[in-house]
Amino acid sequence: MMKRTTAEFLGTFWLTFGGCGSAVLAAAFPNVGIGLLGVSLAFGLTVLTMAYAIGHISGCHLNPAVTLGLWAGGRFQSKDILPYWIAQVLGAVAGAFVLYVIASGASGFSLAGGFASNGFGEHSPGGYTMLAALVAEVVLTAFFLFVILGSTDKRAPAGLAPIAIGLCLTLIHLISIPVTNTSVNPARSTGPALFVGGWALEQLWLFWVAPLVGGAIGGALYAWLGKEEK
Repeated sequence: MMKRTTAEFLGTFWLTFGGCGSAVLAAAFPNVGIGLLGVSLAFGLTVLTMAYAIGHISGCHLNPAVTLGLWAGGRFQSKDILPYWIAQVLGAVAGAFVLYVIASGASGFSLAGGFASNGFGEHSPGGYTMLAALVAEVVLTAFFLFVILGSTDKRAPAGLAPIAIGLCLTLIHLISIPVTNTSVNPARSTGPALFVGGWALEQLWLFWVAPLVGGAIGGALYAWLGKEEK
């Protein structure tokens, strides 16, 4: 378990630092900013690279909603959920801390820019309502789990799951960055929110509740649909 949770810590660090870092440091950088497309790809690449690096050690969840969804899908033991969640949140906080140290080294840096935090209403990039944010996060997390379980099924093409999962997360960001700045991951949301405080912490509840509900739905749905008939 120590090796598995360490892998989850490192993987979630990489996801938060790489994904949120692309948004904070590179999205609007003068002349060569990577924009929405680049940030979406960056999040997908963090998962793809870590899936190959630690998938054989911990399963590469990097996300409390994925852990819960895999449990709902019959692929994970309930006794291991809490240790995974703790490691994932700590990894995300550490990733956000290192990002803060780097980002604050530039003149004019301010947490008022959001620091890649997730939000709804006036804190949604596109001004989307709480209901819109809730629906988006539930639906997208459910489909994320559906893709994860399907691509890692023993009947699926071997060795290609990380590509499918990484591209799925990229697609999810392409859809929902304007809505919530894209969470589908309570740990990823928690890291930046702790540094921003205020509104980010006040709205953090949605980015725990919605992904967890969506993850459980997606896991249970695949468990039923993907069950082999005897």
